[in-house]
Amino acid sequence: MGSVTEVRSEVCAKDPAFDVYRIRNDFPILRRTVHGKPLVYLDNAATTQKPRAVIETLTRCYTEENANIHRGVHLLSERVTQAYEDARGKVQRFLNAAESREIVFVRGTTEGINLVAQTYGRQRVQAGDEIVLSTMEHHSNIVPWQILCEQTGARLRVIPMTDKGELLLEEYEKLLNERTKFVAVVHVSNALGTINPVRQIVEKAHRFGIPVLIDGAQAVSHLKVDVRQLDCDFYVFSGHKLFGPTGVGVLYGKAALLDTMPPYQGGGDMISSVTFEKTQYNVVPYKFEAGTPNITGVIGLGAAIDYLNSIDRDWMTTYERDLLAYGTEALSQVAGVQLTGTANEKAGILAFVMDEAHPHDIGTILDQEGIAIRTGHHCCMPLMQRLGVPATAWASLAFYNTREEIDALVAALDKVWRVFA
Repeated sequence: MGSVTEVRSEVCAKDPAFDVYRIRNDFPILRRTVHGKPLVYLDNAATTQKPRAVIETLTRCYTEENANIHRGVHLLSERVTQAYEDARGKVQRFLNAAESREIVFVRGTTEGINLVAQTYGRQRVQAGDEIVLSTMEHHSNIVPWQILCEQTGARLRVIPMTDKGELLLEEYEKLLNERTKFVAVVHVSNALGTINPVRQIVEKAHRFGIPVLIDGAQAVSHLKVDVRQLDCDFYVFSGHKLFGPTGVGVLYGKAALLDTMPPYQGGGDMISSVTFEKTQYNVVPYKFEAGTPNITGVIGLGAAIDYLNSIDRDWMTTYERDLLAYGTEALSQVAGVQLTGTANEKAGILAFVMDEAHPHDIGTILDQEGIAIRTGHHCCMPLMQRLGVPATAWASLAFYNTREEIDALVAALDKVWRVFA
């Protein structure tokens, strides 16, 4: 295995602007210790750490410009309203959406999916209709559609996958028919790391006039996402998985679809006029943003996007791929470890099980070494059933992780093996 110094030299030789050690200095939490050991944070698929630029933006919002938006004529309100709407424009450009009104701010991926299910879905799905999901969906992209099916009498159909964790597209095509009213598929699997061929999935659905929602929660931190190139009808993601704050997320929807959808919630700001006899709703996106939103969260998300835009994303992707390849090879050499999810196209997730050791025991022992990973079913219980395991452990990577941290993970897993062998 190459040393950290070798990796640093290799990456810097390719692109001096991408220096993982300089980047790590932007994330204050990476300098802390856990149980007396340097923190090795490998739980990025659960939530990412925040750069100083985001932290300082949140602090500034509360110390210098705290006010409500869209309602005030005083200076603070006008400034924070401008910052909030500027963030909408940043998200629009980040996703290459056609218009800023196609960006709806929500609490996270989960709320975005529920919004679509309960507005677009309730309008168009009836008894006997079908909704297509995949085997590897997060519960947040299963349960809202189950609720819709219970409400309407529709049923779910599921795209199967291979043992490697790749969707069977020929089987997907067989599921599409005149009864299919919606397709909702994850872009990058949080439990396997598989990058699904979502452009092909959208194309095949659109041949039947079927709209598609893409769950991009795990994709936006690893891949460049262009919703117009994908031609998806809806795309959702969470800010906290994009190095931004918790409690804020994005629903992208094609304007023509959002215009036809009823409000998700009633309240302030989603109206243009109210009487006891009749309410006129606001235009999109405000029609879907009832009440005071997570103002600082939205502005913090804009700061996270600014930060990412300051990094060469192409070299960032190259670095992450190299790190994933290094980690895959390193973990495959650890006694007792079996990798789960070995698709040809993957993002930075190393999922595995270990002979004799329950994933929770693995995570507990690694924590004592200062290493943070995730264990359990990862909100993907149907996927665990397909894999034939109750749970897995995974180490999920970000562009601030290093080979040295992978080496620390391997050394800790050797300790786990010695305990349970």
